[in-house]
Amino acid sequence: MNGLLICRVRWIAKGLFIVLLISIVTGCGIFSGEKNEQEPTTATPVIERYSGPMSKVMPYVYTAKKEFSLTFNGMSDNVTMTKLLDELDKYGIKATFFLPGMRVAEEPDIAKLILARGHEVENNTLNRLDMSNLSYEQIYKEIRLSNEIIERETGVAPRYIRTRSGDYTDDVRLASAHNGMDAVIVYSLFLHNWQKETDLEKELYIRKYITRGGIISIDAEENTSLLEDVVLVAKAAEEVGYDFIPLGQLIKHGGERKPLEQIEGYDAVRINPDYENSKYNLIYDVMTDEKKITLTFDDWGTDYTVTKILDILAKYDVKVTFFLRAKGAEANPNLARAMIEEGHDVANHTYTHPVITTLTPEQLQEDVVKAHQVITEAIQQKPTMLFRPPTGEIDDKSAKIVSAIGLPNIALYNVTTLDWNSDNSAEDIVNKIMEKTDKGSVILLHMLDDIHTIEALPTVLESLRKSGFTFVKMAELVGLQE
Repeated sequence: MNGLLICRVRWIAKGLFIVLLISIVTGCGIFSGEKNEQEPTTATPVIERYSGPMSKVMPYVYTAKKEFSLTFNGMSDNVTMTKLLDELDKYGIKATFFLPGMRVAEEPDIAKLILARGHEVENNTLNRLDMSNLSYEQIYKEIRLSNEIIERETGVAPRYIRTRSGDYTDDVRLASAHNGMDAVIVYSLFLHNWQKETDLEKELYIRKYITRGGIISIDAEENTSLLEDVVLVAKAAEEVGYDFIPLGQLIKHGGERKPLEQIEGYDAVRINPDYENSKYNLIYDVMTDEKKITLTFDDWGTDYTVTKILDILAKYDVKVTFFLRAKGAEANPNLARAMIEEGHDVANHTYTHPVITTLTPEQLQEDVVKAHQVITEAIQQKPTMLFRPPTGEIDDKSAKIVSAIGLPNIALYNVTTLDWNSDNSAEDIVNKIMEKTDKGSVILLHMLDDIHTIEALPTVLESLRKSGFTFVKMAELVGLQE
């Protein structure tokens, strides 16, 4: 009887605490009814808008390491959360849970269990309200009160804030900084409820959008395929060879990106309308008595495809030159940086991948200059000063236009396999390379998804080495002096 009484008292106290929180956030009294005019009142302190710098926003972490974070928003019922934690344990995943303060107040044991199982707990605001409809003061209190509840119930002080949807406003960033939070966390991939996708479509979708330093978000309250998605994400990570680590650890492993203007060489490529007399050098191959060749890859692909290529190159200790479609590098700078950290060269392949002979001089220069800036910022250093035109199409005028902006060395090739066409099998790719490669050859391949280059690459490297060829990066082959 005494135990039952104690339990009831605890629940009553918990209920009163929640009501008190609601009254604080809304500014309403706990009890309805009018105040006695003669009763003294204490004014609630007004929360002044923060005047310091806003919290940074993090949709991903800048790192070339093969790791990313799985995060959850909200807190479902005890049964669902226990099943979720069991599923994470099954795959050895340590995740980060963004919990609403109100749910932690209602069921603190769930939050404690999450921590006990080795996961992180962060702030999902007090009530998961639409922050765009709240005043600055309300936003501040949503964050502050949630922090206080989570710390009181778990002993952990949250460092990061995420709204229910991941959307944010300047007021959210200001209120986050006002509350001493390290950052507003968004996501690189948000898994909504599936519609009518097949199992294969689901697997390919997730694999396509897994990235180094990525932050995957799943809503633990609203996602109807919560456990299934954990399995899909775990399988995709295994296929690409990436590790799950908690968000705090991922951020600790990451680096700060310097602004473009602070990177040496960011302005080495600049608009120059005076191009008529520019000199250029079209490089197809190199005349040499040595059996040196260079392997080059064009365009862009997903982490899955490019990482497979990087892993094969690392296995055979071969360094290559990647000509990047800069729009892809802009969306996934970590992958571009990974190429650099593994010892390869990165060069310019335009921003939008146009046929450059169809552009006006202004359009061409703007595209290539933008590509240089995007790649420079992605890799945090000056790219290799070579330019390759998409499709290999170039004429005298477009070559002069590109040369005038600071890229006189036009990197073409003398060995191509048309590997961009998925109709060409791995065997076709190998045969064409072995048939055409000679001393000083520049070999063109692609890092596109869903082609057969990955299958062909190990045989290509083994066969060329067996034939006595050695691999160098293109800048070295052509004697480019930086």
